[in-house]
Amino acid sequence: MNFDLESITGAGIDLKTGFDYTGGQDRYVSALQRYYKSSESNMEKIRDFLNKEDTDNLEILFHAIKSNSLMIGALSLSDRFALLETSSRDGDLAAVNSNIKETLDEYEKILEVLKPLGEMERLKAEGELTGEEAKVTADKLLAALDDFSDDLASELISKLAGYPFRITQMNKLRKAADLINDFMYDDAAELIEEIIPSIE
Repeated sequence: MNFDLESITGAGIDLKTGFDYTGGQDRYVSALQRYYKSSESNMEKIRDFLNKEDTDNLEILFHAIKSNSLMIGALSLSDRFALLETSSRDGDLAAVNSNIKETLDEYEKILEVLKPLGEMERLKAEGELTGEEAKVTADKLLAALDDFSDDLASELISKLAGYPFRITQMNKLRKAADLINDFMYDDAAELIEEIIPSIE
């Protein structure tokens, strides 16, 4: 892979934050590529929801882009989308419209530096799970928790962390891992069941 990570810092991306959220360079680069590849659909949805004045769906979409921007270390952009999310939740279209252009300009600036990654074949970090592999692992994990098999459950939850979850789901997964360490298997299983629908 010929992609210079330092080249993206000028666009306002903090590499350390991205590494911390994704778990290292390979997973980070994979996350950057997914971020870029989702952008075309995101832009279409933003235009569509704005035209329809659909603040409910705008709130959901802005929340997702905010979280994903934070995950890759685009801190300023994440803050901008957080503001749009709040305005949408409040039904304040005037505030959305007054802030959307600057936000999308910054979004496009970041997408431009990520474009070389978007043009590459899909990157997969070592240990990264596909959606199908993650679903199978999650099912095995629930069975291990049901059997009170703490060693197997700990092994499987570590493996499941190889799926590129969004921040909210990854935080739930970490909490579930802590619950397994505390032998609170039912509570851990509840969190895993909440996470499973987000696996694609």
